[in-house]
Amino acid sequence: MKYIQLGKSGLTVPSVVLGCMRIRDVSAKEAEELVATALELGCNFFEHADIYGQGTCEEAFADAIHMSPSVRDKILLQSKCGIVSGVMYDFSKEHILSSVDGILKRLRTDYLDVLVLHRPDALMEPEEVAEAFNQLQQSGKVRNFGVSNHKSSQIRLLQKYISQPLVTDQLQFSLPNSSMIQSGMEVNMTTAGAIDRADSILDFCRLNDITIQTWSPFQYGFFEGVFIGSDKYPELNHCLEEIADKYHTTPTTIAAAWILRHPAHMQLIAGTTKPSRFREICAACDITLTREEWYRLYLAAGHILP
Repeated sequence: MKYIQLGKSGLTVPSVVLGCMRIRDVSAKEAEELVATALELGCNFFEHADIYGQGTCEEAFADAIHMSPSVRDKILLQSKCGIVSGVMYDFSKEHILSSVDGILKRLRTDYLDVLVLHRPDALMEPEEVAEAFNQLQQSGKVRNFGVSNHKSSQIRLLQKYISQPLVTDQLQFSLPNSSMIQSGMEVNMTTAGAIDRADSILDFCRLNDITIQTWSPFQYGFFEGVFIGSDKYPELNHCLEEIADKYHTTPTTIAAAWILRHPAHMQLIAGTTKPSRFREICAACDITLTREEWYRLYLAAGHILP
């Protein structure tokens, strides 16, 4: 396993995180095997959200890892809040505080290492968020805070009011979904990739020591499917297979290594429920792609070099 610093938190964390969004899709025995595999590979960081299975995924994880004080001391837990049944977002103080209480109860723990605000709330009042964060930190229920799917101006607005540094921003990122790189590569051009849809979030996070956590690292579009093995990406898959052969590994490992090769030191969220696939993803930590290989994959994914 490769390790990085998580923003300004002071935490040393694995570069690959086990995302637990689908842990309810497998049996209790399979969930235990998945969590045990993660720990065996040096991944002690587990990522949740109260919306996943309406909280049942957090409960399933606590069962799978046999949560106890001795277990809790060895792992890092992150969860997200802010989405209400898929019909609205709520960053009110009351909702944040009640959400955390529910998360802690389901995970059978007294604190979260990181609490993440899940997607921007258009009705956010940053003063309320600041009050909630202060109360959570002072009570010991949350040690660090982050955001998900926020652009730089939204982070700046929050940071104006809160006293804690935001240590993470979760963003969709994969070989095909690389708009935050494209906009920098195609700057001052009239191409579609030149449109800065993310408010220069990549550079902003690097400038402000915010760790980017990548979600859907093997998907194309918005949950349209996995690009590995897809006939929609023949050139990319040929390139992945060719480079995988060189390193005696798999296309999945190379696709993950492409993300981890970026000097922003991103943290990859792996949402698989298969221990074998999680092993493939973690194997990327042992591979450092050359600059030429990284760009070959970028171009094969359909991007351009001006």
